[in-house]
Amino acid sequence: MEEKLIEKPKWEFKTSAGLATATVEQVWPLLEDFCNLHKWLPETLHECYHVEGILGLKPGLTRYCTFSRTLPSSDGHEAVTQTVYAYDRLLSIDPIKRCFSYEMLDNNMGMKTYVATLRLLPINDDDGELHACGCKIEWSFVCDPMEGWSFEDFSSFIAASLQTIAKNMEDATSLSS
Repeated sequence: MEEKLIEKPKWEFKTSAGLATATVEQVWPLLEDFCNLHKWLPETLHECYHVEGILGLKPGLTRYCTFSRTLPSSDGHEAVTQTVYAYDRLLSIDPIKRCFSYEMLDNNMGMKTYVATLRLLPINDDDGELHACGCKIEWSFVCDPMEGWSFEDFSSFIAASLQTIAKNMEDATSLSS
């Protein structure tokens, strides 16, 4: 008898975070710096650095990131802290449209595939007019379900991370103004 593999549906998610006073021109140089994510998530990300590829706006650039995550113990009594790592490769970057995509390569999160896109967009009012200030960062991803994470927990982690990134980038741009 032949066994059929049942493929689980992919997880798809999109979230955004607004920056009320920063312009796309101020934020894009911060966001496109693919190997310095730890600057914008200092409480979460322990390290993020260049591994291979050409620094700058070149697909193929690979970074290494680590962070800690707390998991319940198997007996339910004590929480266990796990150091998580991931290698990410830049797939495409468009400085005109202010967006980039990357994929996760090797990791210890139980993730087989993960492709994300970050976009930086100006804020429009209800009439479609651009605001002089303000922009938003949009983060979307598609991935296989992961062992040890629920979709809700992982998407909440991404959404919270993006809120922190946006706040820290807005703070940095207000200091430099």
